[in-house]
Parts: sequence; structure tokens; C-alpha cells
Amino acid sequence: MSPTIRSLVIPVTDLAAAKAVYTALLGAPHTDESYYVGYNVDGFEVSLNPSGDTAGPVAFADVDDLDAARESLLAAGATEQSAPRKVAPEARVCVLADGDGNPIGLRGR
Repeated sequence: MSPTIRSLVIPVTDLAAAKAVYTALLGAPHTDESYYVGYNVDGFEVSLNPSGDTAGPVAFADVDDLDAARESLLAAGATEQSAPRKVAPEARVCVLADGDGNPIGLRGR
């Protein structure tokens, strides 16, 4: 299976202010928690991350095997920005960067 980009995570410093803007644009969120606000846009996930742990939005590619995809990208010259971590019972994420520092998000098992 080819990786598919299905989500965009936007770091924010003021969750309430960002939620007001994105709700005006995208409608009511499907998940509204202090640690995550998520919107479904025709099957594409747009989420707000109040921890603001990246410099800008990160597109996440869904992959079958997170560890294999991560190792492949690291071997090709990517660098690690955040190590794999569990974000849901069946999902882990990590963020790598290309040679110019652009973030590459991976989401998988």
C-alpha cells in the first residue's frame, strides 16, 4: 500500500482562539478536548495541537509499518524531529525532516 496523506496537524499557542477560527471555516469539530481539536473535512483530518511542538503545520502520511517507513527515510537522509509515540490505541506518530528542515509526519502502527 502506498502512503496516503490523510491529516494535517496545526500547532497552536492559543487553542480557544484557533478553535474559533477553524470552526468558522470548517464547522463544528468532531473532537474537542484540551489536548486535541479535530475536524473532518471530507475524510481529511485537520487537527489543532495546543502543545505547539513543531514550527508549523505537519502533513501526516499513513503508512502500514511506522518503524519500517521511519528507518527507510532515515537511511535516505531524513533526520528525526520527534520519536515515535502512541497517540491512540492503534496509532503511533513521529515527525522527521528532509534536508531543508521541512517536516514529514508519519502515522501508523
